[in-house]
Amino acid sequence: MPGVSDAWSDRVSVDRQQTAAQPRRVVVVGAGMAGVQTAVALREQGFAGTVTVVGAEPHQPYDRPPLSKAVLLGKAEDSAFDIDFDSLGIELRLGLEATGVRPADHELDTSQGPVPYDVLVLATGAEPIRLPGTEGVPGVHLLRTLDDAERLRPVLARQHDIVVVGAGWIGAEFATAAREAGCAVTVVEAADRPLAGALPAEVAAPMTGWYADSGAALRTHARVTRVEPGAVVLDDGTRVAAGAVVVGIGARPATAWLTGSGIELGAQGEIVADARLRTSAPDVYAVGDCASFPSARYGERLLVHHWDNALQGPRTVAGNIVEDGQTDAVYDPVPYFWSEQFGRFVQYAGHHSGADSTVWRGGPEGPAWSVCWLREGRLVALLAVGRPRDLAQGRRLIEAGAAMDPDLLTDPARPLKSAVRTG
Repeated sequence: MPGVSDAWSDRVSVDRQQTAAQPRRVVVVGAGMAGVQTAVALREQGFAGTVTVVGAEPHQPYDRPPLSKAVLLGKAEDSAFDIDFDSLGIELRLGLEATGVRPADHELDTSQGPVPYDVLVLATGAEPIRLPGTEGVPGVHLLRTLDDAERLRPVLARQHDIVVVGAGWIGAEFATAAREAGCAVTVVEAADRPLAGALPAEVAAPMTGWYADSGAALRTHARVTRVEPGAVVLDDGTRVAAGAVVVGIGARPATAWLTGSGIELGAQGEIVADARLRTSAPDVYAVGDCASFPSARYGERLLVHHWDNALQGPRTVAGNIVEDGQTDAVYDPVPYFWSEQFGRFVQYAGHHSGADSTVWRGGPEGPAWSVCWLREGRLVALLAVGRPRDLAQGRRLIEAGAAMDPDLLTDPARPLKSAVRTG
């Protein structure tokens, strides 16, 4: 398995002997989607020991996607998970910051002292990258937490001129919400196109027009030099009026607190997990945005910062905990995400970096189109704009490793599944 130590396959967890009087204790660090779903999945799969979820925020655990939509626009007060934690026997310890792990002692260090565990699950997610030189600058915002959304809601309500730094997924979604609220929006992007780090140029370039269609200004090849009261200054000296600045230039795994723990971290700061989502430390798992895992499907290690990964991975973690490591269940999903931006529903499934050919279904000048990526004739990824049926069928075909007929695939009037090669 690419990127996985051979020692992991033979590793036997220590200190696993339990008695009826001392049921196993699972502690989950992180109260977002990955952490909460791990706790729920443990109960669903019959785990009878204690389950404790440790969260740094004081709020009841909540879902993040609505923050850039309903919560931001004041259509919902919050996005708390509809889960009865008490009835499931899940203990929540909120407002408690994890500060370190001592695997040899089976203890989690926190701001309020050590928390013992038999099994630890790391699900701390990712944190937004800050624009250098803007920390603490008035009027500069991030959008990651419920508190962030609550600070931004009155900004939109007052219809400020807003500068969004970064034309990635979160930048586009925030710009969409700000335009809906009636704000004047300028999006500043250092690259030559939106989504430069996520999609190939020929696919992302047509999305440039979406900004103008919505009334937002998009400035590419532009970097922010500094933020001043009421303005953003670009590297060419241009001053852009800004009652508020929202930074969306990416995120990194929230793992700095693990430094010195002995738990292996990767080049991007992510926790290096194996195919069963075990870390390099005994009895410690990692799941969601904070962890990478080896994909046999794609032949490389993946770090996926999307909601579906945080939903699916916990089932594998819970299964391995419940079975006490005596299972062959591995985590090798077809990554999936979606984005609602500028009146369009954009969906993506798979991983296209190893593709050797690209097939379009419809043209990007239209309201609905798809792009298929093939490797050796097999579908490995698909982007669908306003074509949810393509996405649903494509996701299943990617999972099946289906060989496709490119000529049939190009016809957007044909169901995607009808382009599968037979014989």
